[in-house]
Amino acid sequence: MIYTKDHKTLNMFEPFSHLGPKRLKLMEQSWAKLFRDEILPELPVHKVTKHFDHLKGRPTKELYAMLGAMILQEMHDLTDQEAVQQFAFNIQWHYALNITADADRDAYLCPKTLWSMRSLLTREGHYSSLFDVVTDKLKTIFDVDTDRQRLDSVHIFSNMRHLSRVGLFARTIKTFLVNLKRHHRPFFDELQSELKDRYLSKRGESVFAMVKPSESERTLQTTGADLFALIEGFRAEEAVTGMHSYQLLVRLFREQCRVEETDANQGLKVSVKPNKEVPSDSLQNPSDPDASYDGHKGRGYQIQVMETYSREEDGDQLNLITHVHAEPAHHNDVHALLPAIEQTKQQQRGPKEVLADSLYGSDENCRKAAEKGVEVIAPAAGKNQADGLGLADFTFSEQGRVTACPQSHAPLKTKHKKDRYSAVFDSQICERCPHLSECPIKPGRKGHYLRYSGKELRLAQRRAHEKTSEFRGRYRFRAGVEATMSEYDRKTGVKRLRIRGLAAVRYCATLKAAGLNIFRATTFRNRKMKEAGSEKGSIYTHSTAFWCRARVVREQISVFLARFVGWAGKFSNCDPSFPKLAV
Repeated sequence: MIYTKDHKTLNMFEPFSHLGPKRLKLMEQSWAKLFRDEILPELPVHKVTKHFDHLKGRPTKELYAMLGAMILQEMHDLTDQEAVQQFAFNIQWHYALNITADADRDAYLCPKTLWSMRSLLTREGHYSSLFDVVTDKLKTIFDVDTDRQRLDSVHIFSNMRHLSRVGLFARTIKTFLVNLKRHHRPFFDELQSELKDRYLSKRGESVFAMVKPSESERTLQTTGADLFALIEGFRAEEAVTGMHSYQLLVRLFREQCRVEETDANQGLKVSVKPNKEVPSDSLQNPSDPDASYDGHKGRGYQIQVMETYSREEDGDQLNLITHVHAEPAHHNDVHALLPAIEQTKQQQRGPKEVLADSLYGSDENCRKAAEKGVEVIAPAAGKNQADGLGLADFTFSEQGRVTACPQSHAPLKTKHKKDRYSAVFDSQICERCPHLSECPIKPGRKGHYLRYSGKELRLAQRRAHEKTSEFRGRYRFRAGVEATMSEYDRKTGVKRLRIRGLAAVRYCATLKAAGLNIFRATTFRNRKMKEAGSEKGSIYTHSTAFWCRARVVREQISVFLARFVGWAGKFSNCDPSFPKLAV
């Protein structure tokens, strides 16, 4: 049965007036005030209610408070048990979630309920709706300009152990044997005792953990042979091949090993691939199959984050995270730019220019982004040209054809076919040129030729533009996204998560980004209110004092009315002629 409260209708009396004016002032300066007044009433409860019955079953927890608690848990980087404690006893959480009663129905949350709601949001992808609601609401309140944004990625680790190749083989085989023993005991009993002792006994586990570097290759061959024997031994058993742990065996063998044919007497031989042949998206740990490997940052995942930024001439504006997306670590940043632009445009917070590093600024990305009306400001990938003349020193028409060389000589003939260009210059002029040795023009049969592609021309022009003060003046704001990544981790603990699996990582990363937006908006609001108070004779201070005094008067009126009703009730009970009051 669905249970919700109306959080949009204001209370006649402040339910937290018992805190007193000073504590209420602190509460209103914290994130809790912004969350209760602006975020809580807008949470997408309608996306969750379809999973519950309107009439049957036990009443749910108040769904607005539940969704709010999911955001607050990731926002403050709490375990389930810590979140339950905060929900039950933290008055700041009660204020933010508008929990005005002390009964267990309102102020208590069991870990199973928290787990079930998180599972629902993760399975259905509703956490993205929570992020959109928070971001869009803050964007509207603070009038955030999303025309200028910057994009970068951050590497994160899930709650898994980093294994060596020997450890990975041993752990994957052990996981399979444990599950086989648990679910298919007859098959497990038929296995050789030597194989079972090698991977399931404590002695065997310690042996794999203490393999010397000189013996690692031989140990890998042994574990690879055991892996192949288990796969082939149960290939015909459908009950076993359907197990997740068996499928991990097959995946590990496909990624790390190969089968070679030998002489007829010896049969097949299993060999382990060298490290350089193992793909970066290979299995890293059977406990987290979605994690992958990045050559620079290691095992885990990465999160693409895009945020707004402002320049000095734009005035003081709130920097807001508009896009967050978690993906395996082996994904290249070059594929993240266009999806980020498309998603933010669908949510009506798309940019007109994006600052990014060279990994995002490929020629194809810049061209496709320009087709969408977005300018990508990023250095061109690759090395800059050596000292001498380059394509950027020539003069070109709007169609990409050469109109003059660096010495202002026009070509005799130009040619364009598909994306290839060529220009022919007079050999007599070129041979007398003092810069011929450093010029990209090459001699040919009918003259000196300059051949280039449209991509080479665009990259050369971009590299030439990067040396200008205009580019440096615009691109210097990209460095601010590094501070965002640091704040993202310091306040929400995003770089080391307590969970495993891509779906859970996306849930945590998205809600932590929403929490960071709330922290930023609270800081920005308090700074603006303080500046307004200092500029206008402490208006903020005076108005706060006025409302605090008003609350005290309102409390006194409430106490007087309660006493009057109680006195009138007693008097009516003593005098039968006195009209009865409906208390």
